[in-house]
Amino acid sequence: MSAAEPEREVGVGPWPGGPPEWPEDPRYDRDLLAHGDRRNVADRYRYWTMAAIVADLDTRRSPLHVAIENWGRDFNIGSVVRTANAFNVAAVHIIGRRRWNRRGAMVTDRYLHVFHHPDVEHFLAWARDADRVVLGIDILPGSVPLEHRALPRQAVLVFGEEGAGLSREIVEASAELLHITQHGSTRSINAGAAAGIAMWAWMLQHGEDS
Repeated sequence: MSAAEPEREVGVGPWPGGPPEWPEDPRYDRDLLAHGDRRNVADRYRYWTMAAIVADLDTRRSPLHVAIENWGRDFNIGSVVRTANAFNVAAVHIIGRRRWNRRGAMVTDRYLHVFHHPDVEHFLAWARDADRVVLGIDILPGSVPLEHRALPRQAVLVFGEEGAGLSREIVEASAELLHITQHGSTRSINAGAAAGIAMWAWMLQHGEDS
């Protein structure tokens, strides 16, 4: 952007006309109506309260779940969460450390259901009770290409940390191990990017049914 170009304004300003013209719909936030809505939300949600947005998203979430192993505070978690919000997944599960760097999520975690599992055993117990098919995403011996693979609708995609990858417990518990075919020189793809590709692949097969 050159010095002569004005900075692009994000969102919308106060509701035109002031309080007499404000909508009576309870989903609208009066503070946002008064001062404007500069949040990174879709236009359909402008001026809505966060609770109203979450309630609306809940009516049309996909059945897909996403899980991330978090043994070393992986900075990619925020990116995975942000992508999960974009695809409106049912929930994100953090396995291991409860704390994670939320900066990369750009506040999108507030519009998602995020659950913590202290260890793999706890997570797998949830998956069994929820009748979810665990799919490990990692480029490991025995894994098969994600491309053109039929993915179960009731799936939970599990991603490991950058570098370390999936734990042995998750690998052994996965119904299938899948990897993203690469054509360059590096062995692995960034965990946040891999999660986006995998969620997109699932959506191509099931998104219209969600």
